[in-house]
Amino acid sequence: MKILAFETSCDETSVAIVENGKKVLSNIISTQIDIHKEYGGVVPEIASRHHIENILPVFMEALEKSKCSLNDIDYIAVTNTPGLIGSLLVGLMFAKSISYANKIPLLPVNHIEGHIFSNFIENDIQLPAISLVVSGGHTNLYYLTEKDSSINIELLGETLDDAIGESYDKVARVLGLPYPGGPEIDKLSLDGEDTLKIKKPNVEGYDFSFSGIKTFVTNYANNQKMKNNNISKENVAKSFQETVIEVLYDKVSKVIKDKKVKTVLVAGGVSANKRLREKFENLKSKVENIYFPKLEYCTDNAAMIAAAAYYNLKKEKNLKNMYEIDAKSTKEI
Repeated sequence: MKILAFETSCDETSVAIVENGKKVLSNIISTQIDIHKEYGGVVPEIASRHHIENILPVFMEALEKSKCSLNDIDYIAVTNTPGLIGSLLVGLMFAKSISYANKIPLLPVNHIEGHIFSNFIENDIQLPAISLVVSGGHTNLYYLTEKDSSINIELLGETLDDAIGESYDKVARVLGLPYPGGPEIDKLSLDGEDTLKIKKPNVEGYDFSFSGIKTFVTNYANNQKMKNNNISKENVAKSFQETVIEVLYDKVSKVIKDKKVKTVLVAGGVSANKRLREKFENLKSKVENIYFPKLEYCTDNAAMIAAAAYYNLKKEKNLKNMYEIDAKSTKEI
């Protein structure tokens, strides 16, 4: 089974062709990072305009690299939620057009589900499992079980305020670092020490909170500036990163204990963070398997959307009204 997939939820235009949910024949990604850097973050209107410019050449390149034609495609998958509404609509309208013109069934895919299934591309995942999705827009914790040959995804906890990737970007801006902030803070922290000893937020259950940590760093930097004191950006980066990663580690450890799972999945753009991967190696004393996607599947990409569509096909899907599918900016699984 070959699935042609489109992903345009934010600032990456991506098209992929994946066979049987695992064999990636092509996965083309056109990123807009350099375009949005001068603004310190993604500008929705600019992002959607660039998707319009990029989607046709990216689509053609994906077909060419896969050595497939549209006659070889069994299904078309497209991200329709959540994301920037203008960006989502570009991918959805393009996918609908290809689907309608070539009579290929269309499958809507939740962007967060795509991140979850990014770990399924190269691994045979044993369920039940927990999945931590960490990105610029999301910090969610899920419980995955298998029922009637399909995968059930239950939301256990989510951020009550800022997503972790969003917090990285805001702290980076305070420190005068370029966008995106995650890789910059990760790199800078290597030469720093945890001198601030930031207090972790006390949030019950499996939910997260990062706004207090971000505010602490912001206030610290502003107070030092008012006193004309120099600050060590390396130490601030280290203190911030150690705190937020410790929050993630503690929540995942709690779920492992409560649910007695043996498999942990980590996905999303922040899953590329070197310190996060290093810290989560310690979970191997508590679980049998811990998986991170390859770096090319951490950020937004269409291969993960194709993988999610493949596994969702095992559930009953109503394809009769596929052209009534609409884009939605916010919707959890």
